[in-house]
Amino acid sequence: MDENQAQYALRKITLLIVDDHPVFRQGLRNIFATEEDIQIVAEGASGEQALQLVYDLQPDVLLLDINLPGINGLQVTSRLKADHSPTAIVLLTAYDDMEQVLHAMRSGGAAYCPKDIEPEILVDVVRKAAHGYFVVGDKVFDADGLKHWLDAGVEAATGPYMVDPSEHFVPLSPREMEILQFVTQGKSNKEIAQGLGISHQTVKNHMTSILKKLDVRDRTQAAVYALRRGWVRTNKAVPDEDDDSE
Repeated sequence: MDENQAQYALRKITLLIVDDHPVFRQGLRNIFATEEDIQIVAEGASGEQALQLVYDLQPDVLLLDINLPGINGLQVTSRLKADHSPTAIVLLTAYDDMEQVLHAMRSGGAAYCPKDIEPEILVDVVRKAAHGYFVVGDKVFDADGLKHWLDAGVEAATGPYMVDPSEHFVPLSPREMEILQFVTQGKSNKEIAQGLGISHQTVKNHMTSILKKLDVRDRTQAAVYALRRGWVRTNKAVPDEDDDSE
């Protein structure tokens, strides 16, 4: 047993749960309540709460839904990792596909789990994440193993002849996610520029980056991509066609 593992063997794993559905959150709480080596230290219902609770409590593991109001789980993960938070983040999603996996793990997740995961498997994933491992499905990696797996996954998703595969499935910046939210509401580039107080060209530059990172062809595909994966929430229609209006 290495020093890191020995440290965790001497105390309980502290766990923070963040999901905006009370019933699902209660279910998660019930799963971990009977585990003697895991202590739930707090719960939250939004991305903003997740950030604040991690900063305040420094839990070993954050169990985090991707589909959250306001700041989504991927944004929370990217921000925490940019701040060098030691908390391991286990991301939960109702939309399970390979591209969502790539986004989740490249954002800085320690593990990725569909919401229909078996309870005993989820408990094991949290333990492994707390001990510094990375988990995707039945695969368990160290940091080097995860990098090789991600590189192979990105190449498989984009094709071996992509000029720079590293530009795809990269976490969107806060501004890019903000613009994507407007896109899902059917806003034109001009309307987005006016709403954010930035130039039309700046919006177009961000849109180019968004399309590249999501590996999609146009803004309509980008909007559908984000809505399906629970990155944004909107009751308005997505755009019908590509927009390049002034």
